[in-house]
Formats: sequence, C-alpha cells, structure tokens
Amino acid sequence: MKNLLWIQGLTCGGNSQSFLCSENPEISDFFKEINLLWHPEISHDTDIMEILNRIYRNEIKLNFLIVEGALTGNKRFHRFGKYSTRYIIDKLKNKVDYIIAVGNCAVHGNYPALYDPDQITGIQFGLNGRKGFLSPKFKTKKGYPVINITGCPVHPEWITKTVLTLSYGIELKLDSFNRPKELYMYLSHDGCTRNEYFEWKVEAEEFGTKEGCLFYELGCRGPVTHAPCNKILWNGRSSKTRAGMPCIGCTEFDFPNRENYLETKKNMGIPQDIPLGVTKRAYIMITGVAKTFKNERLIKKLEETD
Repeated sequence: MKNLLWIQGLTCGGNSQSFLCSENPEISDFFKEINLLWHPEISHDTDIMEILNRIYRNEIKLNFLIVEGALTGNKRFHRFGKYSTRYIIDKLKNKVDYIIAVGNCAVHGNYPALYDPDQITGIQFGLNGRKGFLSPKFKTKKGYPVINITGCPVHPEWITKTVLTLSYGIELKLDSFNRPKELYMYLSHDGCTRNEYFEWKVEAEEFGTKEGCLFYELGCRGPVTHAPCNKILWNGRSSKTRAGMPCIGCTEFDFPNRENYLETKKNMGIPQDIPLGVTKRAYIMITGVAKTFKNERLIKKLEETD
C-alpha cells in the first residue's frame, strides 16, 4: 500500500475540508487503498515529528506528499515542531515519488501571495509569473514536476482521482501548468446547463435564477476557465452556474487578480475576455446574429414553458 503525507502552509484549510467530504470514493474507502501517514486535521494521535524523522532516515517510504497552502520565507510561521513547511519539502523532495500541490495557495501563492509575492509563493510557481520555492526544472523520483491541482477550493474527486491514477501506475498527462489534463482539458463552460442561453445571448438578469447566461453581464468566467466543475458535480449534484452564481475562474493562474467577480468588464460593449478559441471578430458576428434572431422559448421562465 502506498504512503501519503499531507502537510499545510498558509491556508484556510478549505481544501482539507473539501477532501474530507469526498463521496466518490468515500474518504474511508480511499484510505483502504492509500495509507495515510499524517494529516493535520485528523491525525490527532500520531506524532508528526516521529514520522518525518523516520522518513528522513529511510525507515518509511514516502510515495505521495500533498501540500496545501502557500509557502513563506518567514521561518517563524507554519512550523511542525522545529521544522518549517519549506524545510520539510526541501528534505523530502528527493525521497518522495510524487509531490502534489492542492489548491491555488500551494500552486502559486493565491491570496496570501498578494501581500508579499516575493516572500510567499507556491511550491513550483509564484504569483504573476514569479518563481516558486522549487526550481522550475525540478522533478521527483518518478520524473514528474510538482503536480498542480488548482482551485479554491478543489473538488475532492480531483484529489482522489489524481492520487489513485498514479498509485495504479497509470501515466498522468499534464498541461503547461503541470495540471492533470484529464481534469483541466475541459472548461467550466462544458456541461453548463445554461449553454443554450449562452448561444442565443439570453442574459441572466439576477443571481440565483435558473434562466439566462451569467457570462454577458454577471461576470461568469466559465468560457475561459479550465475546470470540470459542470462534469464532476459538487456534492454529486450541482455547481456554481447551476445554482445561479457565476464561475469566478478560481482554477486559473490569474486568480485572484480581479476587481469585481460579479460583473463582466467590457470594452465598447464587448466582454474584455471572450470565450477561448474564438476571435473577437467572430464573437461579434455570432452574438450579433444570436441577438437578432431570438429564441422565444428561452425568454420565458422555465416553469412557464410547455
């Protein structure tokens, strides 16, 4: 059985809370496949210092190191006994098979890095193109860079799916940001129940309703955000857009650098960020046609349609 160690840096703990609510598989079933050495929120009776020292002495083989939270150069903060999070990663980086950064804070610093982007970073990436703690060329014993699972927080299945895929010896293909392609090759827009409204340019007038597209006025980032949120549903049943709230693009590397998450920024009436893969000229033509030839069914409340 493969061994997994989970440590935290600067974090709200949201990714741990998400992970511990896993349903597919349930967390108890996941830990029948993977041996948990230590997790800061559930390993109350386990001595982390003893485990770390045994790993350092090669008495315990470490297969997975999961890091949640940003890393800081300030040695006073986020320590496990006498060890800082950075020290632990540095000591384990050549002993572990896979390092997985869970959540945007661990990936590139996220909100903590806004306060001090030079001192606070992710493991292998920093905020706005800055360098992370480890070299961009770093790879673990298995030949992988730090595997990034972006999100704020991430869906629990994204974590379990990634760990189990590697545990079964299946090759994991990564994108240019070292994220698993199986998860991040999709857009949040894919599978959205509002896609017909998007195509016919029928805009939502307020949050929380079932009708209308949230992209044109209410800030939805679904067409420009790589995430399977509408394919792997939260709690097995829903997503932000299905609940009537816009995708805020939390899996992308430009998050959280936005002024207003609930408003679509425009230039001369055209969204500043148009859907991926579409030229601005094509976008203007397509939306113009859609706006001219309305679909009468879509301008009614869903409860009113036959």
